[in-house]
Amino acid sequence: MTLRLIQIVSASGERQLVAATQDGAHLVNGVATTYELAKAAISAGVSLAAQVEKQGTGDAVDVAVALSEGRVLCPIDHPDASHLHVTGTGLTHLGSAEGRDKMHKAASQAEVQTDSMRMFLMGVKNGKPAVGETGVQPEWFYKGNGNTLVGPNAPLTSPSFAEDGGEEPEMAGIYVIGDDGTPYRIGWAIANEFSDHVVEKQNYLWLAHSKLRPASLGVEILTGELPRDVRGTSRIWRGNEVIWEKPFISGEDNMSHSFDNLEHHHFKYELFRTPGDIHVHCFGTATASFADGVKTQDGDVFEITADAFLYGLKNPLQTEVERKVTVTAL
Repeated sequence: MTLRLIQIVSASGERQLVAATQDGAHLVNGVATTYELAKAAISAGVSLAAQVEKQGTGDAVDVAVALSEGRVLCPIDHPDASHLHVTGTGLTHLGSAEGRDKMHKAASQAEVQTDSMRMFLMGVKNGKPAVGETGVQPEWFYKGNGNTLVGPNAPLTSPSFAEDGGEEPEMAGIYVIGDDGTPYRIGWAIANEFSDHVVEKQNYLWLAHSKLRPASLGVEILTGELPRDVRGTSRIWRGNEVIWEKPFISGEDNMSHSFDNLEHHHFKYELFRTPGDIHVHCFGTATASFADGVKTQDGDVFEITADAFLYGLKNPLQTEVERKVTVTAL
């Protein structure tokens, strides 16, 4: 039985955790957050589903109503936002080099393969190693901490100095680090790995700058294994009109890297095995509106749906007011 975890706020303002299965959605007794449930499961040495059964469930919840009332939260958070890390990896999906290579067309016209294409081909060759072997490491980037992460319907805020704000529909792995430094995967969520593609296009060495943007997660965390073939749709709404729409694919059948390989190359760093920390790791995409020449604007709404998930993800785009920052010497 597939278990999905959803974080909500009650009508009276209390944090609550919802366990959704084929039998419906119900409050989980004794815990208020996904993080609390995960820590309890790790401590007991059992699965999340077994821990939910141990905790017991209570009142039924209409998730669609909670979503319409703005009471659905990001499905994972940490009591201290600095202990949640949002990271990602790119050029992991078959065909994903095409959009990236369009952005680096000048280099490609010089009859020399771009760094993007070389890295992509390395993944095609050795991104799915045999059991017991280590494959090639992927592109990797940092997006921010728990303050970077937003939930369904919350704005994706572009900084005043940004040159673009564009969506990237992805699957994200959600992890918590046990007391002994072991990474435990809680599950998977739809993610919008929001980025500044105009900055990245100008110089690939600015990729790090382009990724220092918020990211959003969908309503639910899907526990267990992600289907090998995930089919979804990414679209952009401007008012009541869809100005861009395109299907996307994910899951290992559509990737040049295995999830095992991508997870290995993230958690091989001791820094990322700090007990108690949460990691949200975005696994890449082959689809982005920027590659089709779309220029987003404030008020546009990004929508991502995928067949492995019951609920889609919507987030409006807004630009923050410019704030001057001055460094003060002590």
